[in-house]
Parts: sequence; structure tokens; C-alpha cells
Amino acid sequence: MNKQMKQLAIGLAIVLMTLQACEKDPKPNTAPVNESELITTVIIEATDSASGQKSTFKFKDADGEGGNAPSQFDSILLNANRTYSVSLLLLDESKAEVDTISNEVLNEGEDHLFNFTVSNLNIGIKLNDLDKNGLPIGLKSIWRTGPIGDGKLKTVLKHQPGIKNGDPALGETDIEIEFNCRIK
Repeated sequence: MNKQMKQLAIGLAIVLMTLQACEKDPKPNTAPVNESELITTVIIEATDSASGQKSTFKFKDADGEGGNAPSQFDSILLNANRTYSVSLLLLDESKAEVDTISNEVLNEGEDHLFNFTVSNLNIGIKLNDLDKNGLPIGLKSIWRTGPIGDGKLKTVLKHQPGIKNGDPALGETDIEIEFNCRIK
């Protein structure tokens, strides 16, 4: 019986050492947490390709989503049958030192994608900047307007770490704004 007890004790010791050596990683297969940045201001700058005239449209909400209503929410006004070179500037103006979030979006382009959805208007939008994988980002775009009309233009920035493939439905929404838009 002494020999059996020794074997049992050795077997138990091996099992305990194996269990201790096999600690599991906490939360396996989870994506790294990326803190979202506060975007308080979105500035759309549209330059008419024919005339060179620049137009600027702002959305400003000092406390971000929820809370107080935006303090500035411009309608987008464009001329009919024109081509515009458009750039977006994203800011966090909630701090003493303004943070240009556009720089982060550009630097992490492979994780970000803008999507524009036009309702009741004829505006063709082509994203005009690419991330390091050759996929669009959308901080720069070309807009081609059609005839006179009124409608909406929804601007959505998606955060897509590790899943970006050009599909605007994927990922977490960093900001979503629906502008009133008029083609005159």
C-alpha cells in the first residue's frame, strides 16, 4: 500500500503543477479597447472646382453626443451641376488646447471609414484618400451635384479596427450627423 500511496501522491502533485502552469488569458479573443475621442466640431470645407470658391459648414456640440443641443448646425448649400473638392476637419474643443481628431483618424486610417448617405438629392460622392492598405478613409472626397433640390446628407465615421474592408456597416460609430442640404 505504501507504493500505491507514493504513486497517488506523485500523480496528484503532477496534476496540481499542470493546472497551475495552465493559467488562462483573461478574456481571450477580444479586440483591444480603443478609447473613443470626443468629437465636438465637424467642419466641412467644399471648394468649387470651377470657380475656386470655398464654402465652410460647421457642426458644433461642445459636450458631444447627448447633453446639450449643438450650438452651431449649418445647412450645406451647394450650387447645381458642380464638382467640389471636400475636406473634413474633426476637432475636440472641450479642452483648453484644441485637439485635431482628424490627425488621429488619418494616422489610424486603416481603422476608420467615413460614409456619406444622401437623401432626396442628386449628389455623387467619391472618397478621395486611402489608408496604408489602399482602402478609402473619407477625410477628403469629391462631390458632384445634380439639379436644384433639398434633402439630407448623413455623415458617419466608423471605427473599424482589424475589420475594415470598405463596408460602412461594420464597426462602431464614432460620430453620426445628418445635415440639411440644399442644391441651388
